[in-house]
Amino acid sequence: MKIRHSLFAGAAIAAMSLPVLAHAGEVAGTVSDTSNTIALRSAQVRIVELDRVTATSRDGSFLFADVPAGDYTLEITYVGAETATRSISVPATGTVREDVALAGFGDDEILVVGQAANLSSALSRKKEADGISDVLTRDAIGQFPDQNVAESLRRLPGVNVLNDQGEGRFVSVRGLDPELVSTSLNGVRLPSPESDVRSVALDVISSDIIESIEVKKSLTPDMDADTIGASVEIQTTSAFDRKKDLLIVKLEGSYNDYADALTPKASLDFATLLSDNFGVSGGVSYYRRKFETDNIEADDWIDEGGIVPLELQYRDYDVERERISGTLGFDFRASDATDLYVKGTWSQFDDQEYRRRLTFDMGDFEDYGPTSFANGIATFNDATIQDPEIDDPADTVRQRIGVERDIKDRFERQRIWSVVAGGKTDTGTWFADYSASYARASERENGSVDPAEFRQRFSDDGLEIGFDLTDPRVPLYTVNSDPGSFYDPAAYELTDIEYTALSDASDEEWAGRVDFGRRFITDGGEFTVQAGAKGRWRDKRYNANIEFYENDSFTLDQALGSATYRLISLEPMASNTGASDFFRANRDDFEFVALDSAFDSAVSDYSVGEDIMAGYLLGRWDSSTLRVIGGLRYEHTSNDIRGNLVTLVEEGGTLPDGGEAADDTVLVEPTTIDKNYGNWLPSLNVRFEPTRNVVLRLAGYRSLVRPKLSRLAPRFAVEQNDDDEREGEFGNPDLLPYKAWNFDASAEYYMSSTGAITAGIFYKSIKDYIVDANFEGDDPPFNGVYRGIEFDEAVIPLNGDTAEVFGVEIGVSQAFTFLPEPFDGFVVSGNYTYTDATGTVFTDGDIADPRKITLPATSKHTANLSLGYDKGPVDIRLSGTYRDKYLDELAGTAEYDRFVDDHFQLDLSAKFRVTDGIQVFYEWVNINNAKYFAYNTLGNQRNLFQYEEYNWTMKGGVRVTF
Repeated sequence: MKIRHSLFAGAAIAAMSLPVLAHAGEVAGTVSDTSNTIALRSAQVRIVELDRVTATSRDGSFLFADVPAGDYTLEITYVGAETATRSISVPATGTVREDVALAGFGDDEILVVGQAANLSSALSRKKEADGISDVLTRDAIGQFPDQNVAESLRRLPGVNVLNDQGEGRFVSVRGLDPELVSTSLNGVRLPSPESDVRSVALDVISSDIIESIEVKKSLTPDMDADTIGASVEIQTTSAFDRKKDLLIVKLEGSYNDYADALTPKASLDFATLLSDNFGVSGGVSYYRRKFETDNIEADDWIDEGGIVPLELQYRDYDVERERISGTLGFDFRASDATDLYVKGTWSQFDDQEYRRRLTFDMGDFEDYGPTSFANGIATFNDATIQDPEIDDPADTVRQRIGVERDIKDRFERQRIWSVVAGGKTDTGTWFADYSASYARASERENGSVDPAEFRQRFSDDGLEIGFDLTDPRVPLYTVNSDPGSFYDPAAYELTDIEYTALSDASDEEWAGRVDFGRRFITDGGEFTVQAGAKGRWRDKRYNANIEFYENDSFTLDQALGSATYRLISLEPMASNTGASDFFRANRDDFEFVALDSAFDSAVSDYSVGEDIMAGYLLGRWDSSTLRVIGGLRYEHTSNDIRGNLVTLVEEGGTLPDGGEAADDTVLVEPTTIDKNYGNWLPSLNVRFEPTRNVVLRLAGYRSLVRPKLSRLAPRFAVEQNDDDEREGEFGNPDLLPYKAWNFDASAEYYMSSTGAITAGIFYKSIKDYIVDANFEGDDPPFNGVYRGIEFDEAVIPLNGDTAEVFGVEIGVSQAFTFLPEPFDGFVVSGNYTYTDATGTVFTDGDIADPRKITLPATSKHTANLSLGYDKGPVDIRLSGTYRDKYLDELAGTAEYDRFVDDHFQLDLSAKFRVTDGIQVFYEWVNINNAKYFAYNTLGNQRNLFQYEEYNWTMKGGVRVTF
């Protein structure tokens, strides 16, 4: 830990000791709106006679150093505001200060409140950005365009948000897997609470504590290079963002049609300057949401006597989610040249999920298909049949039907918290940025029953089930013949209970960073040399304790309840807590299954230490028309990886010592592996502004994404039968990171009022894409031995071929403030993205049989359109978002790949300002009841994997601004 503290302490001391020189002729000031409510970030300030340009910082401040004595004109521009000019006289020594207030077109308030304010701020930041980016911001009274951050992000060009239970969670940018997108909060790279991924789910963090989100699609050398899709940078409120104090209280209720429940949400947000040089800001948010999901899933599809599934599941979800988020920040202006800050955030996400499930298992019909299939109706009869391939009545085939009814009672808690301390020193010529941070994420589950499974098997009992497959999304069942026990809960005996005694994932990271730079003023512009270093020390670990229990006397009628399923009757079903309550009350009556418990627990555990040391050098040229940023970054990665080799030897199998296993035996051997590697990462960003309303950009850079820590971990699972045949599933510590060359070009036209037209193209060549491969014992390169472990069959993740991504982004946005009343309140925005992303995988894992695929999570077409009206007290917006189908999961062969169908969703928001400080609002989410449908393409048709519907949600409440 000493090295971490030393890095930050040394940076802070060095930065504070930079010479604060009185440069001859400095011009300083701030830019705000005319009401002096907020500081305007990314306003462009230009000294006309010298053609020198800078952009305002987050607090609205700007500074020109080394300005020759004389009279000059300052020109200040901001998207959505009237251009302002000021005459200044610069002395031979000292500083001249000019504070500027900008007026919006027409109604001045459009710069600070409402849809036009959101648009003005976002476009101004996009225009002045060093690279290619898109931005979401709050307005002066703390409003995001949407209540949910993930839903807002979905509306940006090239951004797709992957849903879970109808809620946006993981962000995919330009069609790339969320694992290839990084997320930071106040400059702190966020760790992931989930055990098996690096990506961070956005639904853990409440939108009420966030000031802005910037999606950076091109990288500069001073940025972490661990992203290929984009870097999503979230910032919370700073007291210096505003000129006036802020205090907002919001109260609302949320109603889901299926759940038929009204649930609360409340938040408090504040920012205040306690003195001219010290401020505090923060907020707290609480949200409880209840909703229900009706789900159907099918699997094990065959084309034998008809295209049919051998497993069908009908799932009824009752879910309650609770989010609590808080943030607190302190800002201190230590001198004219130095600002310091401390920021902390904390978020907790609780997920209580009850799932009742009815499963039909027709695995015995795999060879010969259903009993009958006609007009889309598949019939399965449990009667034993003569083997159709053998002309002997004595050769029969059992046609057993399994019916399972289970209940999951799972409570899971995720937490993410971070703290960062840092500052910036800028003397005009020399500058430094420095920070130290700590972040921790966790996901914990203990005491969940997941699931309790009750089963009845029918063989020659007279059961016949029919499945109507004419609707590919909603196949429904009928009981054509019932032996009398299908609906009898007492006939369903407990198979087992899977009890999660502990599932504990944690991910924490320490980091320290320092950047130094020197500006050189020339007649034609400004040249900057900048260098920096950063250290990141990460530790991710997962510990599972899974226990299995059996009790043959426990039957479904002892835990009976009812379902709220709307697609078809699932009765009889267990109640939400009936099985778990019975288990806890009668635990001594249950038999502990030691073997399964030991295997599942040991094979899940792992820990990975990851230390990243980085340094860079860049050069930057700024003039009134041209900005060029180029340089080189180096990142060195060290891993300390720990896992288990877990071997299950069946009774009669050979043990490692040569003896014979008297019983089924689980062997656990800890493994430890160290690895080191480094990467050189050049980048170049060019911004050219030929006129004041046109910006052209080019970018090229190299980046990387390190493998999932869970796949990197040496977790080796081997199952050995009594003939000593060994099947394995292995992690791969030798995996290389994804490495990509990225190229972007864009053109942006900013209209004289609040609006812009943008277009861009992008290309990515991704090397060492990771895929799963299947190996037989005699297949090279392993020839039946992987890291000293013998196998006859194995699944091993490998670095594959190069993947390529090409795409086009187009965006249009306009606030019609130039029209006569009442039409000057209309706001329109839309965007479209085309993505062509292809890679190579192996058919059935066979490296000798490659096939081309579209990359997972890639939608070829995404589009968004928003129609709004914001005038006076009225603020209304109707938004539609569309994405094309995408590949969700790979199977061994193409016809079994899992695709998610296209998605179109309509949302409406309406707000009415009762007084200057009171606003009521209403939202209608998923107006058109957009559904989720995943499928395969066996037989060149769409066959169900998963179908879900959630119906609409309405929200309403009041916002009070003091």
